[in-house]
Amino acid sequence: MRALTGQETDRLEEEKRRGISIDIGFAHLDLPGARLGFVDVPGHERFVKNMLAGASGIDLVLLVIAADESIKPQTREHFDICRLLGIRAGAIVLTKADLVDPDLIELVKLEAEDLVRGSFLEGAPVCAVSSKTGQGLDELRSVLAVLASRTPEKDASLDFRLPIDRSFSMRGFGTVVTGTLQAGSVRIDDELEAHPGGVRCRVRGIQVHGQSADRARAGERTALNLAGVEAADLRRGMVLAPAGLFQATQVFDARLRLLGSAPPVKHRAPVHVHAGAAELEGEIRMLGGLSPLEAGQSGFVRIRLREPALVLPGDRFVVRKFSPVITIGGGEVLDAAPPLRRKRAEAAARLTVLESGKFVEKLDLLVRESRHGMSIDAARSRTGWRESEIEDAAGDPGFVWVREHRWLLSRKWCESTAAEIAAAVREFHKKNPLQAGTKKEEIRSRHLPDSPQFLLEALLADARELVAEGELVRLRTHRVALQEEEEKAAANMEALFRDAGLAVPATAEVLARSGVDPGRARTLLQMLLKQRRLVRVGEELVYHQTAIVRLKELLAPRRGQRFGVPEFKDWTGISRKYAIPLLEFLDRERVTRRDGDQRVVL
Repeated sequence: MRALTGQETDRLEEEKRRGISIDIGFAHLDLPGARLGFVDVPGHERFVKNMLAGASGIDLVLLVIAADESIKPQTREHFDICRLLGIRAGAIVLTKADLVDPDLIELVKLEAEDLVRGSFLEGAPVCAVSSKTGQGLDELRSVLAVLASRTPEKDASLDFRLPIDRSFSMRGFGTVVTGTLQAGSVRIDDELEAHPGGVRCRVRGIQVHGQSADRARAGERTALNLAGVEAADLRRGMVLAPAGLFQATQVFDARLRLLGSAPPVKHRAPVHVHAGAAELEGEIRMLGGLSPLEAGQSGFVRIRLREPALVLPGDRFVVRKFSPVITIGGGEVLDAAPPLRRKRAEAAARLTVLESGKFVEKLDLLVRESRHGMSIDAARSRTGWRESEIEDAAGDPGFVWVREHRWLLSRKWCESTAAEIAAAVREFHKKNPLQAGTKKEEIRSRHLPDSPQFLLEALLADARELVAEGELVRLRTHRVALQEEEEKAAANMEALFRDAGLAVPATAEVLARSGVDPGRARTLLQMLLKQRRLVRVGEELVYHQTAIVRLKELLAPRRGQRFGVPEFKDWTGISRKYAIPLLEFLDRERVTRRDGDQRVVL
């Protein structure tokens, strides 16, 4: 690294004294059209966990092999880890070329090519270099320039995530964390949250490759100066993300691939799980059956972690045995919040969709599994997907998109739930033919308990059989049809109220004189009230609408006049029993306004 970039990556005193890398180090190199950030990881087998903390998220690998030693066991393990992490490109570098003759370099080159045959490094450039003489370094820089030009940049349009690999305090600055930006971008003053733990902080300053910047983007080596948090509250393995967006998990489902050299892995096998910069203890649970996973095989598994971690679908991880501590496999996260009680066959079927299905199919699965659909923010939190691609998929015919609430519903679920509600409303009409419909709140409590308030409205708007009218729901085909006996009863009740003027009889008395049973009589009364032919003034006082009209006409010429209850009784010829409720009704209708013991006609 020093010979290639001019920068020293060994920062620890012990590293300098022993002449080996113990922890990860960092450097950068400017090439025409590109800036490369290097993560220098230790090669010694005792420090593989540090290597894993640095290797996660890199785009290219330089597989370094000493020409005077050739391939070592740790070379094979590091190469296996690169494959498990899904790295797609790189080069092979034979170092210490000045210590051996050309024939040995050719032999080591053949051994290296044999090692990488059938992998992403098959056919990759092989450069022999010497950090002492400078041999081959210019060729290596040219190779890196070509590789960089062919490598797509990480996606800065995704939501920001920064795995922390260092946390420390600097005099005059405070808390500083470093990491390789995994996704998205970050700006000064952004509010962030550290997972796990939920500690929140604000970005005070940014450095990219050692230089101050206003913004850092995915793939860049980044240092953040943070306000509102102590360095001791942050540690390697934690992940910074936008405040309030993601949630850490202790359970995730994945495709696990074992190395060809790995021993069989049994159900509930304990392992070390390396994800991002984190090292966690976990347990593997088989989802395709209880048979052990054999060397070279892959299968769906559920991994339970001892502590929470922030992982999302698409993230790569590596697993290592407890004893001996060796790398045995790795894979890709498919679901970071899986349903916990599913039969193995069902779990495997859903993971097949999440692994290889189209984007719309994956989103449809998650929405269908959610009890009342899913908000756009919940889908982003669960998956890390872009908001724009979720909204684009929302236009698929398989979804009902409640745009104003940014909410997705499965159309199949909407149709089946609407059919269930329609059946209940149909039964209600059968039992209550004189009522216009059933109350929305009753439908919500029975069919959509604990759902968002807008959900029933969205269902009704999409349903073909149902119609919402105010706070009632009816079948589209339902009309209140009165029998001859009921028409006479309704007319009789209306006449009793109309003929009484302002001194109306008690409601119970009218119901008793209607000519039908009390239940139907009360339903007819509600119908007349809804049609505004009758007006409810008080709990037990109902007036015909013509009486109210005449009362307002009586008061209209007296606009601005102040009066008391005695004057109102004189004008109307009614007793205090009727006068007080009528005046309170007129106040509510803004025909009058109370002012102490008097009122003013408005």
